[in-house]
Amino acid sequence: MSTITLLTDFGSEDAYVGVMKGVILSVNSSAKIIDISHAVDPQDLVEAAYLIQSCYRYFPEHTVHIVVVDPGVGSDRAIVALEMMGHVFLAPNNGVLTLLMDEGEIDAMVRVENTHYFLNPISQTFHGRDIFAPVGAHISMGIDINSLGSPLDPQDLVSLDIPKPRISNGDELIGTFVSIDRFGNCISNIDGDDLKKFAGNDDEKGFEIKTGKNIIAGFSQRYADVEPESPLAIFGSFGYLELALNCGNASRRLKIKKGDAITLKLKK
Repeated sequence: MSTITLLTDFGSEDAYVGVMKGVILSVNSSAKIIDISHAVDPQDLVEAAYLIQSCYRYFPEHTVHIVVVDPGVGSDRAIVALEMMGHVFLAPNNGVLTLLMDEGEIDAMVRVENTHYFLNPISQTFHGRDIFAPVGAHISMGIDINSLGSPLDPQDLVSLDIPKPRISNGDELIGTFVSIDRFGNCISNIDGDDLKKFAGNDDEKGFEIKTGKNIIAGFSQRYADVEPESPLAIFGSFGYLELALNCGNASRRLKIKKGDAITLKLKK
C-alpha cells in the first residue's frame, strides 16, 4: 500500500501541498503521491464529496485517499480513517465522506487519535501537515487502521444534506450544479441512473434541458457535435450531466454558478 492521493482546497499558490508531500515522503520515501485536485473551492464540502466519490475507483486497491477540506480545523471535530472497497480514506468527520457511504460495505472505521503517528507539535491551523500527512504515510506502509484510535460507529459519521435530483409533478427532473471545472463546464448531480428512473427508455433526443434562461435541445455525445462557442448538454467522463460550450466557457457565457438548478423535461 504505497499510493497516496491528495484532495484539498489549498490551491497551488502556497506551500501547503508541498509541505504535506514532504512529510509523507519523510515517513515513507517510496510513496507514490497523486494529486486529485487542490482546486476545490474553499470549504466546499459538497464539491469535495462528489470529487472523492467520482475519482477513488480509478486508483488501485490499497490506495490511501487523503481529503483535507476542513473548515473545522482546530475544533473538536474528529478525524476519520475509513477502510472500504479495498481503499482507505482519511478525512475530517465533517460530511465529506457522505457519498461514499452508498458505495459499499465498511470494513473498518476509527477515530484517529493515536498521537504516536502525528507530528509534534501540532498546529491548530494545519492538520493537513501535522496529522493527515504522517498518518496517511503510515497507513501506506501497511499499519492496521485499528491502531490509530477507537472504533467509530457509522451513525457517528457526519452526513451532509447533499441535494439529490428530484422529479417534480412527474414530468421534470430537477438537479443542481455542484462543480465547475477550469474549462467552465458546469457539472450537475444528475447521473445516468437518475435519467433512467425519470424517463425509462425514452429517446434522449426528446429531452429539453433548461437552466436560467438557457434551453438546450437533447444531449450530445461529444463536444464537437455542436459548432464552436455553442452550448451543449453531455454526460461527462465521471458520469454526471454537464452543460458545456464547445471551445468556450459555459459558466461565463450561460451565467451558471454552483447551486443553480438544472431541469430536464421530456418533449411532448
